[in-house]
Amino acid sequence: MAKKESTLKNMLIALMVITMVSGGVLGYIYGLTKPTIDEVNAQKNVKAINEVLKTDKAIASTETVVIDELTYNLAYDADNQFIGAAIKSVSGEGFGGNVELMVGILADGVINKVSVLSQTETPGLGANMVQPKFKDQFDGKNPADFKLKVKKDGGDVDAITAATISSRAFTQAVDKAVNGFNANKDQFMKGGDNE
Repeated sequence: MAKKESTLKNMLIALMVITMVSGGVLGYIYGLTKPTIDEVNAQKNVKAINEVLKTDKAIASTETVVIDELTYNLAYDADNQFIGAAIKSVSGEGFGGNVELMVGILADGVINKVSVLSQTETPGLGANMVQPKFKDQFDGKNPADFKLKVKKDGGDVDAITAATISSRAFTQAVDKAVNGFNANKDQFMKGGDNE
């Protein structure tokens, strides 16, 4: 049996076959795992919503609306009174990429809590945004009195040591949620009556 000669054509065909098989296997595995991944992400969102809107008022109903790239999870009590909104907000300005937050804002405009949904910041530096020492400084703050910028930029937010870019991205995502809330607040107040 003669040994096949290695030619560019043979190598390209082999590479194409390997790529197609690998792509097919990856696609198949993705198809198998996607429902589980979606379910985990949905549970993560529900947990974050409950965390950022936790108050003494019980949530009786919710409504989700998307306006200008922000997802608003609106909460109403048993009397259809607006409790607040859990707003999914993203900043693409992080050091490692996107910083995705769930920001809870109560009906009076006060930031109730902030939860980090995802981030790819540097471990030990920007990734410390998930720590209470940083993220809890937003809890209970009224944006009318609390400047949503890091102190280095003239605001009231204490940046994470050696992670100003990550701190700015986090603050930017919170600010985006606050601005969206303020722009749509009147619509949200009436939303619980639309059953």
